[in-house]
Amino acid sequence: MSLFQEFYPLFNISEKVWISPGSFFRNFSESMSTSICDSIEAEPCRDDKTALILKFVAIATILLTGIIGIAIPFIGKNWRLLKTDSSLFLATKAFAAGVILATGFVHMLPEATESLTNSCLPETPWSHFPFSGFIAMMGALVTLLVEVISTQYYESKQVRKIRDVQDDAAGCESESLIVPGAVNEKAFGEAEEGEIHIVGMHSHGFSDDDESGVRHIVVSQVLELGVVSHSIMIGLSLGVSHSPCTIRPLLGALSFHQFFEGFALGGCISLAKFGSLHSTIMACFFAITTPLGVGIGMIISSFYNPNSPRALVVEGILDSISAGILVYMALVDLIAADFMSKKMRCNGKLQVVSYISLFLGAGLMAFLAVWS
Repeated sequence: MSLFQEFYPLFNISEKVWISPGSFFRNFSESMSTSICDSIEAEPCRDDKTALILKFVAIATILLTGIIGIAIPFIGKNWRLLKTDSSLFLATKAFAAGVILATGFVHMLPEATESLTNSCLPETPWSHFPFSGFIAMMGALVTLLVEVISTQYYESKQVRKIRDVQDDAAGCESESLIVPGAVNEKAFGEAEEGEIHIVGMHSHGFSDDDESGVRHIVVSQVLELGVVSHSIMIGLSLGVSHSPCTIRPLLGALSFHQFFEGFALGGCISLAKFGSLHSTIMACFFAITTPLGVGIGMIISSFYNPNSPRALVVEGILDSISAGILVYMALVDLIAADFMSKKMRCNGKLQVVSYISLFLGAGLMAFLAVWS
């Protein structure tokens, strides 16, 4: 027997395993339209009437907790203990950052993996590549890119404003320096019979405070994008459910999650120092997204099939993107930014309290995955 004949079965196996790029993308598109799970399995503890009442309760409760959470940093501006530079605010913000981190790692990413590896999807390509982790990674990297580009845009905009102010000031000062009398023999700065008045000249560069302000503007907007993108999906999952046994624990978990996520976002918006109208719009947009998702779920629950390939793929991709954004924002813009700040590094007691708050927030939110 020749060497080729001896190893021929191995080549035969490799031909069966090998997936060409063309067939990969063809199967990818087909998996979005074909279904092997056309019917929804009967939910345990199904009770449409009770579930409908609980959904209305969920809309009101989640809306209220979201409003309270995001409003505290704005109201706290007038209270010493709740100002954005107070120790209590930083410790509470660390707790909220832990909640957001656990939401990305423990809730969104596993749910994305479950959706994209569901048995209702064809084995090819979904079982041959870790799509959820890859999409989450790309979501985090794109978030970084968006932050860099946005920061550069706002910085250049700020620099242009400063230059315009300096040009206007220089024009006014040059007119002020035109004085009567012969002053050539006098040194600049000497007065002669009240004929000359020295006008102080100064300029403003792009200070650390300006850079910090730009940073807060970008962080607040990107964080809101990440929060809103997953809030709709979370609300939708509650809205389409017909089981009170599923809705009750999910209601408690979402209320807890909405409150502290709102607190973190409200703190970022407050630090960005937007105008009242801009801040109100951002706060309202956050507060209504999850209840809006619940409402949409209630409307489509009669015909929506969460086990259809199209629904699974869309939900899995959105959950993966949300996970990447939330993990990046929690680690880079909330935890690292606060824990590496001068105030935190110079206060050992605050460091200890903030670390405890961080782990407590992450731990409690992770523990809620048992019910949600």
